Amino acid sequence: MVPGAEAFFGEVRTAFAGAARRLALEGPSEQTADRHLAVVTYTGADVRYKAVLGLWAGDVEIHVCRDAEATECKVGVEKLARAAGVGGAASFGARSMRQLRKSLSSQVRYVELVHPLVTVELMRAAGAREWSRPLVR
Repeated sequence: MVPGAEAFFGEVRTAFAGAARRLALEGPSEQTADRHLAVVTYTGADVRYKAVLGLWAGDVEIHVCRDAEATECKVGVEKLARAAGVGGAASFGARSMRQLRKSLSSQVRYVELVHPLVTVELMRAAGAREWSRPLVR
């Protein structure tokens, strides 16, 4: 059975505690986007990390998000780590607390490895999705 949103929020806080301190990340910001997703966001100077739990699918992924000039880029941390040459395979399963902890641990490790390397160019090389941001006036 997939852990619920509250259990997920607690596990993300635990998994990110050391990394958030070392990388000077603010957060967590927690939300349940709908009945299907739970999201925890940590924010740095130029980057956001969103841990997303698929409540029905039983998977978890940390997305790396960054604003470019007129767009927003988003890519999974594992793809970014591979593009940067610092990662192999991360775990994504979250059908049990054990799987969730393992997946978060492997992906938070990649967050620490890629954090000093994150650029829009690297994100694009990793196959980031990119879309226009609303203009701020």
